[in-house]
Amino acid sequence: MTYCVGLLLEDGLVMLSDTRTNAGVDNISVFGKTYLHEQAGERVLALLTAGNLAVTQAVWNRLQEGVRLDGVATTLAQVPSMFRAAQLVGAAVREVFEADGPGLRAQGIGFDVAILLGGQIGAAAPRLFLVYAAGNFIEATADTPFLQVGEHKYGKPILDRVLNPTTPLADGVTLALISMDSTLRSNLTVGLPIDLTVIRRDALAVALKRRITEDDPYFAFLRQRWSESLREAYQALPRPDWLG
Repeated sequence: MTYCVGLLLEDGLVMLSDTRTNAGVDNISVFGKTYLHEQAGERVLALLTAGNLAVTQAVWNRLQEGVRLDGVATTLAQVPSMFRAAQLVGAAVREVFEADGPGLRAQGIGFDVAILLGGQIGAAAPRLFLVYAAGNFIEATADTPFLQVGEHKYGKPILDRVLNPTTPLADGVTLALISMDSTLRSNLTVGLPIDLTVIRRDALAVALKRRITEDDPYFAFLRQRWSESLREAYQALPRPDWLG
């Protein structure tokens, strides 16, 4: 399994994914699940993938070669907007399903894929989408400025309680890392290292691309301090008076 999260903030985008893949408890590997398309000064797009690794890699490769959109072979370098980019990713997912879906069903394997797509093209505002296995998609909004794929339930509460569109980009990075740490602690199918991508609004380039490992000083500090803070907050709460 996996966990990927994307934050859509006024200052830009924070995208974070783990790298663990497994085909059983004795077959665990590390594969990057973040794919970047960058044309400096023109567009920058990040895709975070969850699901069957063969399917997600096939989707990315088709996007590189060109996917038919309105009858014309198109790549991420050619779409005029983030909405059209989301349509293109959805079309790529459907193409892979048409090619591989029957074979997967014959082997009793489901067509499992979900993709976070975030970025900015030209002067338009940054946008963040979640593309489903059917090729349809939803978009992050001011009411819900984050999207998740994979094992999302452990990392969602902190984002629900704290995150809003005006959260500074640096704080967004911290919150995304706390969200990931909560997932790492509660689900063995999600694992380090993790890949962080930061895209600043209107920069039209990747501001930060960082692989965070177990010995990363800041992440190690954050994990320890967050655990301590939770214990301190819990201990400071009054006990219920109806206990007697």
